Order: sequence, then structure tokens, then C-alpha cells
Amino acid sequence: MSHLDDEKIALIAMGEPAGSDADMEHLVECENCAAEVAAMSRVALVARSSVVEGDLESPPADVWSRIHGELGLTSAVAADPASDVHPPESESESESASAPAASAPVSAAGPAAATEADAAEAAAPRHRARVRPRRRSSATMWILAASMALVVAIGAGVWIARTLTPSSAVIASAELAAFPDHPDAEGQARIDDDGDGRRTLTVTLDGDELVAGDYREVWLIREDGQALISLGVLDESSGTFRVPDSVDLDEYRLVDISFEPVDGDPAHSGDSIVRGELDFA
Repeated sequence: MSHLDDEKIALIAMGEPAGSDADMEHLVECENCAAEVAAMSRVALVARSSVVEGDLESPPADVWSRIHGELGLTSAVAADPASDVHPPESESESESASAPAASAPVSAAGPAAATEADAAEAAAPRHRARVRPRRRSSATMWILAASMALVVAIGAGVWIARTLTPSSAVIASAELAAFPDHPDAEGQARIDDDGDGRRTLTVTLDGDELVAGDYREVWLIREDGQALISLGVLDESSGTFRVPDSVDLDEYRLVDISFEPVDGDPAHSGDSIVRGELDFA
């Protein structure tokens, strides 16, 4: 059974109208050709779905040299396909260039010489068929080059995103001192800014014992003690809470962690465990 050539497999995989009805029937019957088309189709799909709209830039010359070395290709395809792309020659042109001329006269040496010439001519197609699977068509090379360029572009995009993304910074901290009813408790607090104005409060608390039926709540309290804001419930020994954008931390500088009974009252219970003032130095 003769298989589809590399050029035709690559074009079919890219959705080009290159296959005849006979080729399509062959793909249904031949598992090897169907598997090659499926593999190349996945590569083409990833490349198309990952590239933004606009003109594609040619990959650097060293990309092709790395592909060439990785695949162990021959020196016949060492040149970068992006710098010199020629349309593939037709099957008839290939055969006419490689096959001996049909009009060549028979040697005067007689039947023996003619027999040797016929044998050489018959061997030539078999030689082409033997080396053909190792040849890579220009379309196949373009898919490989595009895949390598895509990997490079994705890697560069990740590096740029990491480089340009603002890093989080600690802008304030506080040591949280224990109240007399909780002498063994101690805590710390810090305010982080992610670089885009979003702030978070992270607290840690050690040395307290949670009483059954109670929970711990984290608060920001104004310096004069006349207003406070609940940030949430502290379930573990540490927790991180979003500070609302409207909160002025120059006013709400006190961080408080309290025991709260499950009584449906959202107000502060008055049973503070630890408290401390944020230092913005």
C-alpha cells in the first residue's frame, strides 16, 4: 500500500484543500497516515489558537539551527526555511529530473548493456521510495519551526509578565500585645500592598485557647476608639483579609483580635485578646 507523502499530510493537517477523494479514502483505511495527520493537526491547532492577531514575525535563524540539530536532519535542509522558501516541485517534475531520459539510445554494446541500464532504471524508483520517509517537506518544516517559535514566544511572554507585574510590598506592621485576661497570647500584623492599590492585612495569633461556642474576629479600630471595622473571622492561627479601598489606614491604625460569642450581635464583644498599632515607618 502506498502512503500519502509528507507534503500532502502536512497540508491536510493545516486544513488546506490538498486531498483528493482517493486520499480521503486512504486516510480512513490507513492508520499510520491518519495518525500523522492527527498529530500535525494538533500542532497546527495549538499554534493558531495561541498567536494573537496581526502579522507573524519570522523566527530568528538560530531557531531553525536548533530544530535541525534536535531532529538530526541532513545538510541538505540545513538552510533556514524562513530565508529561502520555494514551492515544492510537482511529482512529474521530480520524476523527470531524477529518472533517466526515455529517448536515450541503446548502447552499441548489445543486450547485456541494455539489461544493465534497465536494471539501473528499475532500481531508481525503489531508491527514491526508500529514502523518501526521511525527507521533510517545506510545509512540515514550517510546522516544526512555527511550534518552536511558539514555545519561545510563550516563554518570553511569561518572563515579561513576571517582570512587569508589580510585586507585593509590606507597608506597615504591628506587634499585637495581650490583654490582661489573655496573658499568654501574642500576635503580629502586617499590611501588604500589591502595587495596584489593593491592600491586605495578615495576622498571626498564638497562645490563646478558643472556648467552645466562641470565635475570633479581626478588627481595624480608629485611633480615637469611636469607630471600628470588622475584616472577618480568624479560623486558624493566621489569616489574611482584604482591606476595603475606602478605609484610611492613617485613621484606622489599631489592629484588634477579639473573642466573639455566637449570639447574633455583630458589635465588638469587648473581649479583646490582642491589640497593636500599625507602624508605617
